[in-house]
Amino acid sequence: MKLGLQLGYWGAQPPTGVGELVAAAEESGFDAIFTAEAWGSDAFTPLAWWGRETSRVRLGTSIVQMSGRTPTSIAMHALTLDHLSNGRVVLGMGVSGPQVVEGWYGEPFGKPLARTREVVDIIRKVLAREAPVTNDGPHYPLPFTGEGSVGLGKPLKPIVHPLRADIPIWLGAEGPKNVAQTAEIADGWVPIFYTPKSAAMYQPWLDEGFARPGARRTRADFEIAATCHLQIVESAEEKQGVLDFLKHFVALYMGGMGAKDQNFHNAVFVRMGYEELAAEVQELYLAGRKDDAAALVPDELVDDMHIVGTADEVEEKVAAWEATGVTTLLLSLQSPDEVRKVAALLA
Repeated sequence: MKLGLQLGYWGAQPPTGVGELVAAAEESGFDAIFTAEAWGSDAFTPLAWWGRETSRVRLGTSIVQMSGRTPTSIAMHALTLDHLSNGRVVLGMGVSGPQVVEGWYGEPFGKPLARTREVVDIIRKVLAREAPVTNDGPHYPLPFTGEGSVGLGKPLKPIVHPLRADIPIWLGAEGPKNVAQTAEIADGWVPIFYTPKSAAMYQPWLDEGFARPGARRTRADFEIAATCHLQIVESAEEKQGVLDFLKHFVALYMGGMGAKDQNFHNAVFVRMGYEELAAEVQELYLAGRKDDAAALVPDELVDDMHIVGTADEVEEKVAAWEATGVTTLLLSLQSPDEVRKVAALLA
């Protein structure tokens, strides 16, 4: 199992010390660094900026929001950065949610499975550069001939010859149909709440995708990149403090990241067996009682979702994640010393 440094997306201001974190990851044997985006900083620019000082680590997005760019635009970003990094890009993408897609990007959210399939297909056509790119699908028709068209659209191939036609495409997916499609059409999967205890729930969905005619990968060469917070502590009291801190993030996703009637993250917790808890946390969170919502999150759930413990406990927990099929752990770490300490422990 490989290690990735999850840089995430920015808060109110750009983070400090990221260059040092990235340098430590490169020096310590981490396989990759990853960036993300929500509705502030984008995923590609920080990856290019901080990645320019690296020569070995893979440069990944987890994830790029599909509705923020057309498929050909995403392909242009990927092929450009792949050239600049000498073939180190991993393109992670996802559909986001209706509040962001319709509220921020001004695009319709409907048919996320069909849209994902079209996006992946178009990007692969661009990167293959075998013929001018066309698409007959209803979501991203190329050339466009609909209302407002002047009728002059021309199928094109990218001017730049892509360095790699097979840039890995990983998809963020949560529900059964989305996970199965990811196993069918993608090179990897970026789950948001994959844990050792919940791993068994996902296996039939993955197997369904691998079994479909024309599936791109098999379980043997498919990547699963699970994100978690990893922290080595010295005592039970210190661990409890970390778990209590992380409960606020769990409550945010369980209760606040989405509308009351359509919160895909909340639905994952329901599938994990926390239906009553998820409803209570959501009710409190949406009422503005965020601390009360966090207080409801049980220690065992946070402990399952993250890797927090003494050095021996961390080694044991990491082995448990690997045993479920995780090929890359995407870790949020806070300092270069922490990066080096984790790398040394898990080398």
